[in-house]
Amino acid sequence: MKSHFRYSKQQRSGIFFLLLLIVLVQGIFFFLLWSTPSNGSSFKLDEESQNKMDSLKMAVSTTPREKQYPFNPNFITDYKGYLLGMSPEEIDRLSVFRKKDKYVNSAAEFQKVTGISDSLLNALSPWFKFPEWVGKPKDALQKVTSFKTEGNISGKRSIRDLNAVSAEDLQTVSGIGEVLSQRIIKFRDRLGGFLVNEQLYDVYGLEPLVAERALARFQVVQPPAVKKININTASAEEIASLIYIKYSAAKNIVAYRQKNGKFKSLDELFNVSEFPVNKIERIALYLSY
Repeated sequence: MKSHFRYSKQQRSGIFFLLLLIVLVQGIFFFLLWSTPSNGSSFKLDEESQNKMDSLKMAVSTTPREKQYPFNPNFITDYKGYLLGMSPEEIDRLSVFRKKDKYVNSAAEFQKVTGISDSLLNALSPWFKFPEWVGKPKDALQKVTSFKTEGNISGKRSIRDLNAVSAEDLQTVSGIGEVLSQRIIKFRDRLGGFLVNEQLYDVYGLEPLVAERALARFQVVQPPAVKKININTASAEEIASLIYIKYSAAKNIVAYRQKNGKFKSLDELFNVSEFPVNKIERIALYLSY
């Protein structure tokens, strides 16, 4: 055994310097580790903010993780507000505001009404989904609702029924070619006919300015009779027959109904995963409860 521990002076010096090098490297490592400030080391929350953070952590730990989908913050329920980390007072402020038949139209306005913190707003605002008409100028929203079906008046073209025009008629509008005209006709057929003028904006690839030019000539004069689908009795297949609702969203509607009971208003659809909240104005034309 002694032969294993017999070293020359040169070997002992080598071992000593190796140990010294190891200690030096370890010292530098720990010095850099402890001297570098962490991102949260100097970050402090006041008591109210800390309570909000704690409620968020508790909500995440006690509820099943679900994929987040865009939602309209005007229709947040008490339960959803709790899951989002809002305090009861903040949820109540929104409820009082909505009872006045008012709507928030931006993330900043939502914060002003509810009083949520900047940190919570930054976490929630990317998921806010407001209706398409929000932020548009008033003259773009106020469409002509009276229709002139008689001959030319003061050199203006007479309005023709959008539900009766052909693809060739649509191609007379600047910006609508053969492809777009056929797409509009196909979309109209799937709808069973346009109910409102604004549905023309839903045609894929049709620019808003081109749609406006088309509505200057063609508008819904005679809307079709529509048999509304009762979401409290319809199957997922029946609900998915609507052009605006995917089958996965239709299944979620049925699942939500089975779990929570019958829908008492169409506003509850905002709580359904994958529901196209930005199309609620259109979808409401075809649903009943």
